[in-house]
Amino acid sequence: MNSSKSPGLAGFGILKNTTCHTEKKISVFFSIIFMTVGILSNSLAIAILLKAYQRFRQKSKASFLLLASGLVVTDLFGHLINGAIAVFVYASDKDWIRFNQSNILCSVFGICMVFFGLCPLFLGSVMAVERCIGVTKPIFHSTKMTSKHVKMMLTMVCLFAVLIALLPILRFRAYQIQASRTWCFYKTEHVEDWEDRFYLLLFSCLGLLALAISFLCNAVTGITLLRVKFKSQQRQGRSHHFEMIIQLLAIMCVSCICWSPFLVTMARIGINESHSKETCETILFALRMATWNQILDPWVYILLRKAVLKNLYKITRRCCGVHIINLHMWELSSIKNSLKVAAISDSPVSSKQINLQPLSSMGQ
Repeated sequence: MNSSKSPGLAGFGILKNTTCHTEKKISVFFSIIFMTVGILSNSLAIAILLKAYQRFRQKSKASFLLLASGLVVTDLFGHLINGAIAVFVYASDKDWIRFNQSNILCSVFGICMVFFGLCPLFLGSVMAVERCIGVTKPIFHSTKMTSKHVKMMLTMVCLFAVLIALLPILRFRAYQIQASRTWCFYKTEHVEDWEDRFYLLLFSCLGLLALAISFLCNAVTGITLLRVKFKSQQRQGRSHHFEMIIQLLAIMCVSCICWSPFLVTMARIGINESHSKETCETILFALRMATWNQILDPWVYILLRKAVLKNLYKITRRCCGVHIINLHMWELSSIKNSLKVAAISDSPVSSKQINLQPLSSMGQ
């Protein structure tokens, strides 16, 4: 008998007795503003990253810039698709029964919410791992981490996120219209079936794992750079590493602040389905916090570039009156180091040079 029930009515039971309301005019206004600001910010960040990628195409920074470009492009499409659907829902007065009879729109919305939620978190952790390898194993990174390998990693991350997003559809589980009637996601009300719990816990655990990997790898990278800086007698070309680790730390902090409330809330619902008015308001607040991640991510690359950091350093030095690092020598040694790495990578006898380089440094 239940099979005769239309799949489009799967989440409509929530619509009749929902206690979570949003103000239509204010919500539409903020949705349009957030979408516009996000699209403009990500477009500007893409232009900056592509310009930088052309400059560092054959250097060790290229792989990081390629991954960063993938992250920003993902955020851009997330704003375009999710934002457009959200504005349409608000403009239609959240009348899902009228425009979602076959449940197609809700399914697409749910898939996009999961994909564009997990994919940036995965890419952030991959970027942290890439930088950790680049700093702790520079020779391996310069010879093995080619643009081809980075593109393969990007593809694998996207495919894995797509698989997670499609998992409920493949298991014939419909995405649910949430209590606020403004978005679709896994079932978050009256969660009794183990499979519904599994999807919520899988999403939250994967997101939290990505944040944990980013934290661990960034910590290792930062400690390694500081050790090299303070223990080495000679100044080494590491300014591009410092620039990238600052950007990674900023991305990690933004992701943790924005995504942790939503991930923890989904985990709590998956473990213990306590339903109340506060639960709905908490989910909405956590969702809006997560939305800010896609707006703030591109500003990390817009504001935390070397040129901007140098100006901030000069202003800080004037205010504090303390000479911390000689930026001129730092930048020159960085250029020399980048040219050396590029020469090693392009040389036909690179393997011999790689083996001799540690011996020559020991002799010095």
